[in-house]
Amino acid sequence: MKPSVSVCMATYNGEKYIGQQILSILQLIDKNDELIISDDGSTDATISIINAIDDKRIKLVKNTGTHGYTSNFENALKHSSNDVIFLSDQDDIWEPDKVAVCIKYLKRYDFVVHDATVVDSENRLISKSYYDQRTVYKSWIGNLIKFGYLGCCMAFNRAVMQRSLPFPENRTLCTHDNWLFLIARSYYRVGILNEKLIRYRRHGLNTSSGGRKSSLKLFFMLKYRLYLILQLWQRLRLK
Repeated sequence: MKPSVSVCMATYNGEKYIGQQILSILQLIDKNDELIISDDGSTDATISIINAIDDKRIKLVKNTGTHGYTSNFENALKHSSNDVIFLSDQDDIWEPDKVAVCIKYLKRYDFVVHDATVVDSENRLISKSYYDQRTVYKSWIGNLIKFGYLGCCMAFNRAVMQRSLPFPENRTLCTHDNWLFLIARSYYRVGILNEKLIRYRRHGLNTSSGGRKSSLKLFFMLKYRLYLILQLWQRLRLK
């Protein structure tokens, strides 16, 4: 039996692409699944576009806490109710086999992250592989040194989500995608998939950076790594 699915999306002034992304998701999920959209105070037509898509699977909630994409994703996760969680940005396009492939691997793993093709604002190909463009590492220590994966390419079971929440308070030192991957690598079975299951759109309006910049100062990088190690250790003690 296919597990129930919650897709958790964070939005903020995403009117240009949000409609296309929502439709690409709704085509892939079942009638008992849900698309949780947490909005961070959009001032454009984002909310109107979401409301115009008349589908009972969409659950629109407001982020009433700290602003920013990590807090916004946390709010969406808190409102989810199903067995398998997918993360989604507001401006990508899901490939037709994304849900089926991830669920297949989640029978073996607790957490999966997959590759993506990279496209521009007009859906024109930039790179055939985000992994190749970014140079990603599979190990825990590799991602502590240089985090390389995209939150919008992650899917995981509810146990991973429950151990990950709440996210650590310092959102500058700990973003949602980095934290989720490190939690999963620390305590669960992780699958790194080569399948390219979304078209990851890069444009001047992206909310997240798609990976940390390599030019960060040494002091910040040391502080960032020590903070994550401490938070992971505390999470072990709490569970």
